[in-house]
Amino acid sequence: MKRILLLSDTHSYMDDRILDYAKDADEVWHCGDFGTMNVIEELEKVKPLRGVYGNIDEAKIRTIFPEVSSFRCEDVDVLMIHIGGYPERYSALAKTEIAEKKPKLFISGHSHILKAMYDKRNNLLHLNPGACGKVGWHKVRTMMRFTILKDEIKDLEVIELGTK
Repeated sequence: MKRILLLSDTHSYMDDRILDYAKDADEVWHCGDFGTMNVIEELEKVKPLRGVYGNIDEAKIRTIFPEVSSFRCEDVDVLMIHIGGYPERYSALAKTEIAEKKPKLFISGHSHILKAMYDKRNNLLHLNPGACGKVGWHKVRTMMRFTILKDEIKDLEVIELGTK
């Protein structure tokens, strides 16, 4: 069993509330737009970190994290892309990667719009945790957490961190 904290679009912002939630997870997954190395360093001090780079991330971050991450957690194939879109509106890259890799869980960020949707056509769960940073047009800072147990994605929660 793995407890996952999922976040995106920190845009260089990190606070103790995010780190406190990270302490309760087994892994932290960040879906791009870290903003600065400080965000990465703070999260890595607390728990193992997986992620992808986003469109605002500098060259150094792009050497640490890929544009596309495909991995297995427990018995769930996961695909993560910062600019991935969502069911019926996937980016070209996401369409290609989903067709090739056939994940059970597809995660994207970028939009700052929190979404949890089942994609019947591709037989996958799509998650976008919204944005937990203070930059962007979102009004409420959000993250998600969930558990992966064998081949099940369960106990999905939305975490609201308040207004920016």
